[in-house]
Parts: sequence; C-alpha cells; structure tokens
Amino acid sequence: MSLDKAKRAVGGPGELARRLGISIQAVSQWKKVPGERVLAVERATGVSRSSLRPDLYPQEPSASEMASL
Repeated sequence: MSLDKAKRAVGGPGELARRLGISIQAVSQWKKVPGERVLAVERATGVSRSSLRPDLYPQEPSASEMASL
C-alpha cells in the first residue's frame, strides 16, 4: 500500500505527521491519504501522487506508450 510506503520513506507515521504539521493520531486514522493531503505527502516523502491516490491522479502514459497510440 502506498500510504505504508510513504510512512516508511520518512521513518514512520510520527515523522510523516511532523513533516505535515499534523498529529500522529490523524495520520494513524488514514486508510488512504486524504485528497487534500496528497501533494503535501508527495513533497514530504517523494512517493508520487499517482501511487498515493491513483483514483485522483491517474498515472500518465510513458513516451513509449504514447508513441504506440
């Protein structure tokens, strides 16, 4: 799960919460990254928005995929 990847990228939910300026309790309640937090989590962790929330940020096709269209 990408939320878990984001937490691991910074050393755990406490560090993610600190970097976002929110409580660890808030982060611990997430089943997935809230839409309004996706870009901040991406900046804080380096995990792409399309990995964090593919429903909101679909992955863009690569150049090779575009060439075959």
